[in-house]
Amino acid sequence: MPTTSHDSEYFVIQKLSEYLEIKITTLYSLVAKKRIPHYKVGRLVRFKKSEIDLWMESNKKEIVDVSKAAKLILKAAKTPARDINRVVKKAIADVKGNVYTASHGKPDRNQGPREGGS
Repeated sequence: MPTTSHDSEYFVIQKLSEYLEIKITTLYSLVAKKRIPHYKVGRLVRFKKSEIDLWMESNKKEIVDVSKAAKLILKAAKTPARDINRVVKKAIADVKGNVYTASHGKPDRNQGPREGGS
């Protein structure tokens, strides 16, 4: 019995687009940037299903619990929370003191009376 394109282990770009539910233009962009495994036969692009499945798995992103990550960082640094709070407050105060506003000019320039002027 002859195999159909559905039974093939290689996808044409249209079938891969359907399989992954990704726009064809996005797939062409990934091919151009060499970010997706593919084969070129002349100007034709083909994708091996097993390699695409592995590629998808390699693109998996883990969800990070921010509060757990912060606790781990603090524990690793062995810095008490009150010291971190002081550092954050100081950083905020420093930034507030060095903010550029149009009415006050650049933060590194003193705005005092000009010499020899009115």
